[in-house]
Amino acid sequence: MSADAFQDRAFQHTLRAPALFAGVGVHTGAYTRVDVRPAPVDHGIVFVRTDVTDRDNRVPATGEAVCKTQLGTVIGNAAGVTVSTIEHLMAAMVMLGIDNAVVELDGPEMPIMDGSSEPFVRILDRAGRRGQEAARRYIEILDTVEVVDGDKRASLSPAARFEVAFEIRFPTAVIGTQAIDMAMDGPTFRRELADCRTFGFLHEVEALRAMGLARGGSMDNVVVIEGDRVLNPEGLRRPDEFVRHKALDAIGDLYVLGMPIVGRFEGELAGHAINNQLVRALLARPDAWRVKTFVEDLAEAV
Repeated sequence: MSADAFQDRAFQHTLRAPALFAGVGVHTGAYTRVDVRPAPVDHGIVFVRTDVTDRDNRVPATGEAVCKTQLGTVIGNAAGVTVSTIEHLMAAMVMLGIDNAVVELDGPEMPIMDGSSEPFVRILDRAGRRGQEAARRYIEILDTVEVVDGDKRASLSPAARFEVAFEIRFPTAVIGTQAIDMAMDGPTFRRELADCRTFGFLHEVEALRAMGLARGGSMDNVVVIEGDRVLNPEGLRRPDEFVRHKALDAIGDLYVLGMPIVGRFEGELAGHAINNQLVRALLARPDAWRVKTFVEDLAEAV
């Protein structure tokens, strides 16, 4: 490993400059402006609702803060302030190696952009990264932790690197059974997962809108399926875009642990709810993981 690669992997990073963007939320339909700012070491990822001024408007992205998981991950604080649909930005953050950031937004939901993580990757790349003088902490999985809910399953098990495996099954011929299994790092995420969009079924839209969801959804930010066909004029970005997006979601959902993972994630028919159940199950099993740093590993090797 080169010195630069070791530095990149072993030390915490924040943004070099603020990253600014705006867009509509897929569920609220609200137009929100976002300013992702640098933060000091050991700060983690903290969302700040600048439109809330009468109570605590800081919402740290932690496993315990996740308060809703219906068609997206929602975090909240003790004052009842929430931020919705954080998973696509969180996936970009962890896979680009951003440990510390303040995410200021003036609305209740992160912009959906094009439904993938790729816009966030581009925005964060433009802002740049800055190394910090503190070791990056990783969660090393020591023992398998699994959650099962009917036919849904998610697990974390020991591995020498971060690996992601996912399988989905849908009755429509457009999806059918799809599976991926790959070692996951920054370049792989950019190449294999970042551009894969969220998806939904046309027949569910009216019911979702009646529940106050999907108000900002359109074919600009969702792959829409009707029967056995994709309605988006441009079609799919990849034949298995659906399972790849599910893996992207899981990566973002796991980053509420506050540290990248050294271990293997497996998801079968899993979604945001079971992903967060897995996070909480892991936190409840302190014997199943430990915090490690590559700086310590180097010191031991020397």
